[in-house]
Amino acid sequence: QVQLVESGGDSVQAGGSLRHTCVASGYTSRSHCIGWFRQAPGKEREGVAGITDVGRTSYAGSVKGRFTISKDNAKNTVYLQMNSLKPEDSGMYTCAAVWWTSNTLLAANYHYWGQGTQVTVS
Repeated sequence: QVQLVESGGDSVQAGGSLRHTCVASGYTSRSHCIGWFRQAPGKEREGVAGITDVGRTSYAGSVKGRFTISKDNAKNTVYLQMNSLKPEDSGMYTCAAVWWTSNTLLAANYHYWGQGTQVTVS
């Protein structure tokens, strides 16, 4: 059974930074694709960043250049570094995993989800 546990959510001022952590169990990050998604109240869930099993990354246009996704296979952990945060970056951030997908930003492709961690940027 794959389990994902996120941490790193917080309330920050615009221009600040946060780093999310997604710790996985039941699989190895070396073999799965991982995505970070966010959802704001009243809005649809959107893919923010994704990383494949071989480390290929993808980003939503709204975060490109500000967010960085990375992983540490030895720790089965995926990180989302968020810099230059804006109020529109606020929302519930959730990591998800799937054996493989050609589109790491598409939520429908993922099988396993964490509980999420809240980010508020003011």
